[in-house]
Amino acid sequence: MKTVTFALLFAALASPALASGTHSDGHSDAMAVGEPGKKAKATQTIRVTMKETDDGQMIFTPSDFKVRKGQTVVFAIKNAGELDHEFVLDQEDKVMEHKAMMEKFPEMEHDDPNAIRLAPGKSGEVVWKFTNDGTFKVACLVPGHYASGMHGSVIVATK
Repeated sequence: MKTVTFALLFAALASPALASGTHSDGHSDAMAVGEPGKKAKATQTIRVTMKETDDGQMIFTPSDFKVRKGQTVVFAIKNAGELDHEFVLDQEDKVMEHKAMMEKFPEMEHDDPNAIRLAPGKSGEVVWKFTNDGTFKVACLVPGHYASGMHGSVIVATK
């Protein structure tokens, strides 16, 4: 009986962790927004700060970026806020799909080269090669953060 009770207790406690899981969404290396880059080939570093403002907004500074098609960029990201934040780079429709999924599973962890989640005071990088031109999104998809203003655009141009 002790074994059955322990097994049931373990299953009950493990289920929420398993439900939140990790997010790897099946992204292949190549996406419409580009592909993971090699830091040694980067031609630009863009420093991005994520934080909350006194009036309740949540922001990226800067929030809009212009890069060249074929360029590899290092996004050096710092969470200067008091809450966890994410930096997710993708097509707008993919960002919105991911946003809806995050609302259902807010503790989801990411394992994608185009995204990073940072605790307060932490820093990290996303290294990205932009292989297609167009307008793409950056966003924080922690529930409520996008609606509080934490999103922006990446314009990729041929020249």
